[in-house]
Amino acid sequence: MNSLGLPKAPQDTRIVVAMSGGVDSSVTAALLREEGYDVVGITLQLYDHGLALQKPGACCAGQDIYDARQVADRIGIPHYVLDYEGRFSQDVMDDFADSYLRGETPIPCVRCNQRVKFRDLLNTARDLGADALATGHYVRRVAGPQGAELHRGIDPAKDQSYFLFATTREQLDFLRFPLGGLGKPETRALAGRFGLEVAAKPDSQDICFVPNGNYAEVVAKLRPGSVEPGDIVHVDGRVLGRHKGVVHYTVGQRKGLGIGGIRGQEEEALYVVRLEPARRRVVVGPRRDLARSLVTVRDVNWLGPEPADGDGIEVSVKLRSAQPAAAAVWRSGTGGTAAVELREPQHGIAPGQACVVYQGDRVLGGGWISATAGGVEAS
Repeated sequence: MNSLGLPKAPQDTRIVVAMSGGVDSSVTAALLREEGYDVVGITLQLYDHGLALQKPGACCAGQDIYDARQVADRIGIPHYVLDYEGRFSQDVMDDFADSYLRGETPIPCVRCNQRVKFRDLLNTARDLGADALATGHYVRRVAGPQGAELHRGIDPAKDQSYFLFATTREQLDFLRFPLGGLGKPETRALAGRFGLEVAAKPDSQDICFVPNGNYAEVVAKLRPGSVEPGDIVHVDGRVLGRHKGVVHYTVGQRKGLGIGGIRGQEEEALYVVRLEPARRRVVVGPRRDLARSLVTVRDVNWLGPEPADGDGIEVSVKLRSAQPAAAAVWRSGTGGTAAVELREPQHGIAPGQACVVYQGDRVLGGGWISATAGGVEAS
């Protein structure tokens, strides 16, 4: 077996590397090339170059395509740019806009991995005769007794497993993640050793197609006329003010509500408790009204041992990428659904985010949060 777990000599093993133009994927390609693998670099053009150039740190367009080509030339591998703009627009950007209009808080990076990089690009890699597709993600693929397993990256600060929960078993069999055992400082040091010009390049932004960080502006552009004003309402029914569209808000948001305090209750901070897009309402309340202990999940992708129907398994779950994992019981349902019972109520759980399931460092799977209930704290 070679270092990627394939029964071939490196020089006889073709690896396609998804090269975004950033330091992580560049080092991935350079490491594999140094080990003697037959490396082919592919960069996806995902959206308009002009739009991308408005935002430093964007990926998959403009300067980043140029950077990827420069790295490929430096390490001596063939490099191709594929136009996936149409697929990305339909499968990621349109989904992003529609999700916001439903009052959800989407994660387009997961959709991009799920619908573009690990579906379409993986098929392209196979068409090129590749034995595997490698990426610069900070996760680990571990050979387990029942097949390949997905594990957290070694460095907790860079672990990207939350964004890869939708990776299927079949995809995981074909994928490799050479950086999963490294931290970012080590990666940058390797980039310097390889003489790559991207060694000090800033990390790309999470949402690459939002040029100025204004999500609502992008939604309004993609869905003209759909962003409508409405009322900001307290959980007790009082109208506190007006908003310019529910797309400006997410569950758990505290800042930027623009309504000030409530007479006699100025000391009590207000948070977005829920969004009611059909009524064009943003409902706010004190932090205790954010507490939830039950989460309903849809479109489950499961990578662990199959749980028996109705049986609960003790797990930890991440409900937002930046939040620590919480203890929970996971119960698989029918039709790709599941119910998650949190051991302690959590705050700010937003529909549209992912619920990713772990046992230790292993990712068992996950799904999309569709509803929450229970667990409201006492006043």
